[in-house]
Amino acid sequence: MRTRTWPLAGVVFALLWVFVRGVTLTPSAVLGQLLLGLAVGFPVAFVFRRLYGEWIDVPRSVRAIPSALSYLAIFIWEIMLANVDVTKRVLSPSMPIEPEVFLFPLRVETDLAITTIANSVSITPGTVTLDYDSETNALYIHAVDGRDPETIARTIRTWEEYALVIFDERASPEDPTRDIVVSGGTRASTPVPPDERADETSTVNQLPAEEKAEELEAADRIEHEGEDEHEHEDGGENHD
Repeated sequence: MRTRTWPLAGVVFALLWVFVRGVTLTPSAVLGQLLLGLAVGFPVAFVFRRLYGEWIDVPRSVRAIPSALSYLAIFIWEIMLANVDVTKRVLSPSMPIEPEVFLFPLRVETDLAITTIANSVSITPGTVTLDYDSETNALYIHAVDGRDPETIARTIRTWEEYALVIFDERASPEDPTRDIVVSGGTRASTPVPPDERADETSTVNQLPAEEKAEELEAADRIEHEGEDEHEHEDGGENHD
């Protein structure tokens, strides 16, 4: 069953009016404030009706309530964990901090769903949404501790699964996800094969030796040039 959105928005505004006013819990007081809220809410909802969709599927919206509550619960929990983590890093400067930027492909497509996930990332301490790429439908995300970006992406995917239901997206939570793209490539913490590690070590150890050899050769040339000048000067004095 579809109905126009703006009348429902007016009812929501009226309920918010009663809640904000904090009226006495008596039938006459609640009814009076509710009627006043409707008198204010309906005109406001009508004037701003272009800011939201014209129609709304009420039964589907009701079915989306559990997903919305689950999204909110997980979001609050992640904010609490992130606050604890950031506090630890502030109080313990020795903790490793490896910032990273990665590209997170989305399955949601509507503006409201994309904005909701992007804002959720930015509100969570330790992460921030930098930009949205419309061509690939992906978010650029910066993480303070980017040693394990896949763990961060796993949390965002959980939010997205609920958002797919809340905003009635074309994709479903069962659809496959695309891999994230880390801007820094292979992490420094990734084990390096022994052969490559040996080559890197030999190269690093070899460079200072070559530089030192060049410095010694240059010093020897300067020293020999100085001795030759002294010999010429001594020869010229003896000749005189």
